[in-house]
Order: sequence, then C-alpha cells, then structure tokens
Amino acid sequence: MRVTVSPLNKDINVEAGSNLLESLLANDIPISYSCMSGQCNTCQCTLTSASNAGSKVLACMTQLETDCSIEIPEVDEIVTHPAKKLKGTVTSIEQQTHDIIKIKLKTNKPLEFTAGQYALLEFAPDAKRPYSMAGLDQDDELEFHIRIVPGGRVTPKLAETLRVGDKVKVAGPRGASYLRKANSDPILCIAGGTGFAPMLSVARGALEAGLQNDVFFYFGVRTIKDVYGIDILERLSNEYKNFSYKIVISESGDESSYAQGFVTDIVKDDFDTFADWRIYLAGPPPMVEAAQALVVEKNATLANVYADAFYATGD
Repeated sequence: MRVTVSPLNKDINVEAGSNLLESLLANDIPISYSCMSGQCNTCQCTLTSASNAGSKVLACMTQLETDCSIEIPEVDEIVTHPAKKLKGTVTSIEQQTHDIIKIKLKTNKPLEFTAGQYALLEFAPDAKRPYSMAGLDQDDELEFHIRIVPGGRVTPKLAETLRVGDKVKVAGPRGASYLRKANSDPILCIAGGTGFAPMLSVARGALEAGLQNDVFFYFGVRTIKDVYGIDILERLSNEYKNFSYKIVISESGDESSYAQGFVTDIVKDDFDTFADWRIYLAGPPPMVEAAQALVVEKNATLANVYADAFYATGD
C-alpha cells in the first residue's frame, strides 16, 4: 500500500492494517503527537484523497486499509535523528519530591536528540512508558523524571524495585515539541509536575547553544512539597543573564517566597503580549490547555506554541 504525504510530496509504502502514526514515524515523517490515544488531537491530519477530501483523522487512531493521500501540519525547523533502540543501565536514582524520582541511564551508544524530545523506556516487557529527556544529548547520561502514580501499573513497582545497575531499554527520540533555534524570539517555558524535565531541556538547549533569546521559565506546582529543581534553575539564572525563572504554588496556605496562584494567572499578569514569541508547554493536560489558550489570547501564533500534555496511561 502507498500513502502520499503532503506538503512533503513524499510517498511511503506501508502494510495493510498498519497504524498511520507509526507508519509516518517509521518513515521519518515529522508529525507532532503526544497522547497516542486520541485525546489531544495533536496528530490530526487531513485526507486529500478524492473520495474523502477534507476529512480529518487522528493518525494515532487510524488503521490503514487502502492507498490514500494525507496532509500533515507543517513543522518548522524540521530535525531528523536516527531512531534507535538502545540498552541502558541505571546509574543513579534520586528522590526529588514525595512522588517524583530522577533516574540517570548510561546507554551502550549515544542517543541523538533535540532538546524537548522524549524516549520510550522499557523497564520490563509489560512496562513501557514515554518519558522526556531532562538533559541534552551531549550529556554523559540520559536523565528522566518519573512521577510515582498511586495505584498505577508500573511506577509504584519501579519505586519499590528499581536499583542502580538495572537494565532499561531506550527507544527514540520522539516528539515534535523540541527547541527551535533559528530565530531570535523570546522563549517562554511553562512546566507543571514532571513537565519540568522537557522544559529544562529546552531552556538549557537554548542557553548552552549560545542563543541570545530571553528565556522565561515558569514552574507551576500544587504545594511547596512538589517543588524541585531549584538548584539547576538557580545555576542557570546566575550563569546566563538572559534566563529568569519563577516558581508558582497554586494551593493557598503555603508560606513561602514563591508566587501564589495558578501558573497561568501569574504568567497572564507578567506579560502583555506573546506576539513573536516561542512558547513551550509541558505538564498535566488542564494546565497545558489553559496555558495554550492564554498565550493565544495574548497574540501568540499557534504555530509557535509547542505543547506536550502528559495524559494518564495507567502509570
């Protein structure tokens, strides 16, 4: 079977019954996606075949049964990295908060990726989960932040049994919400929960590449016990004059020097417009959706908003 992909004018050969998103990714077609379950609409494509022209489909939920033509959303600053399946060894496990651990992996070969992308980690045959890299591909090890979900199928067991020296399979990189470097636009990163990881990667990627763009980093959490990563944010703030950050706590009653309220409300008060900005969002879907609506309301171009909503997968 053949799928014709616009605006790339590229034909790919696929097997009947294949998943459209998986087929596109396997052929290095740059398409944005997030939830992999039909919830976020990020991978929406338009059918251009004569019989169904104009119909919308979600690539992650579409099974291919016949030749077709589709149009994918245009992606600016396309990056392509070879898809790899690597063997990793756990080198460290650190508790970051009451429900978040940071793990580092040393892989048998380097994983090339762009800041903001993620990989699929396989802890066991029935324990595969996507996690964003918190670092950069020039780092000696891969760093991931994992939230332990009470009652989850995978993460509670990880918290109990994962040890330094354990083997983890790594497949990637994936994701289109990566750092765009070919511009001088101000950068806004808004993170919630473990969305801190890809936003840290994006911020570091911009700063350590020597970009002169102003980088504003907002980290929204529920309570003070959910705050982590202050040391690295402080280091970046001291080292780079074009970087600043703000921690925002939504639950009232926490006596701290951090901003109080919803992170989107604080961002709304701090900026008049996001015209000609680059916006990066990662975290729980309600936060990401609210942040996306806010920045568009304040004149951001939707094509310049790169969002990863962390939908629940029974973790």
